[in-house]
Amino acid sequence: MTEISPQTTPPPSGRALAASTGLGKRGVLAWAMWDWGAQPFNTVITTFVFAVYITSSSFGDTDSTSRSLSASTAVAGLIIACVAPVLGQNADRRGHAVRHLRWLTWALALISAALFFVAPQQRFLWLGLGLLGLGSIVSEIAGVNYNSLLNRVAVESNVGKVSGFGWGMGYMGGIIVLVAIYFLLVQPQTLIFGIPNTDSIGIRIAMLVCGVWTMLFTIPTFRVLRDQPRPAQLEAPKTTVSEAYATLFRTIGRLWRQQRQTAYFLLASALFRDGLAGVFAFGAVIAAGTFGFAPGDVVVFGVAANVIAGLTTMAVGLLDDRVGPKTVIMASLIVLVLSGGLIFFLHDGGKPVFWVFGLLMSACVGPAQSASRSFLARLVPAGHDGEIFGLYATTGRVVSFLSPAAFGLMITIGTMVQSTDSAQHWGILGIVAVLAAGLIVMLPVRPASEQTAIETEPPGAALAPAL
Repeated sequence: MTEISPQTTPPPSGRALAASTGLGKRGVLAWAMWDWGAQPFNTVITTFVFAVYITSSSFGDTDSTSRSLSASTAVAGLIIACVAPVLGQNADRRGHAVRHLRWLTWALALISAALFFVAPQQRFLWLGLGLLGLGSIVSEIAGVNYNSLLNRVAVESNVGKVSGFGWGMGYMGGIIVLVAIYFLLVQPQTLIFGIPNTDSIGIRIAMLVCGVWTMLFTIPTFRVLRDQPRPAQLEAPKTTVSEAYATLFRTIGRLWRQQRQTAYFLLASALFRDGLAGVFAFGAVIAAGTFGFAPGDVVVFGVAANVIAGLTTMAVGLLDDRVGPKTVIMASLIVLVLSGGLIFFLHDGGKPVFWVFGLLMSACVGPAQSASRSFLARLVPAGHDGEIFGLYATTGRVVSFLSPAAFGLMITIGTMVQSTDSAQHWGILGIVAVLAAGLIVMLPVRPASEQTAIETEPPGAALAPAL
């Protein structure tokens, strides 16, 4: 790919999409390749392979390891919420989003590969959970820098399509790496060169594959995209932690007073995005622990889920530009809440229940995530992409402990209500509750087309936190 030169920095007024001329198909593809390359951490590690592995009997009782997973995930979310106001703030002010994205991507690749050292013994449980939590933090911060580039590669008429294409590329990348890992490393009793697949060595080697995949397939992103240096008049000095938090609260206060609809959206999206993350974070765990899916079954389900999620996200991205992102979000959340409830009430029906409603939930997660991103992109003022997407991530991380905490809490309640059998299936009710809360708060939010661009402080004044 050839390098695309940075655009002229748009004026700090009006909507960013209105000012954007896009980067063409090559730029969009290069941008989406980051999602393709970074996807193994979400698909293989946090969902279908490592999360199932770390909650298996090799590390302790299933209910206990599931609660430990929820606890570590909640702690990681709280850490992000606490440090988000200062992470990457100077990158946004000086136009270093691509540079920070590159370093964070390399760190994510190394963390993924380091999971190789988590052997199937109980004493390695917290090493695995610690690396998983650290990877979640790095992945989240990288995602903010990635999202902030959306308005540079898209234009006003195709932002929904581009956003959906990026999410879809991620799912498709997840399919390929998951299939390769399943047939080459998870299923075989003997690996290449006659290596016996004992002590979960296949799964552990898969972690190395994930690291290499991330390093390799994000190369086009960093060869094509370049940072946009901010003009000197838009730069601002570094801030202290206390100043960053003051900026955060000042920005939220201004939104609440002057643009309450946007504040409602940020709150609603924080809730339902946490619920969406919970669907994939704990879905495979429930498949294995409650519905008796073997590791190979989980991977097969993961492949099907990613195919459906990728196709629906790309297709609904086109619909997003026609009917608006709010319609897509509301429809997706309604289906997710209903499907999650049915998985709980019909769990005695066995694997077919999870196949039907689990896949239905998978079909709705991507469209809701993509539409949420495109909803905000339509409101971002020119020159403040990182700032606003940083606030988007900050508000999301403030409640990021809810889904894992609710998942663990409902399992605990289930163990008290039930006297026999595993209570793991109760965890789905915690995820459903968070999704339903987001749906309720989203109801009164006006469509993005009926709102004005977010108002920001003048250049040089304190900016909202950006990652």
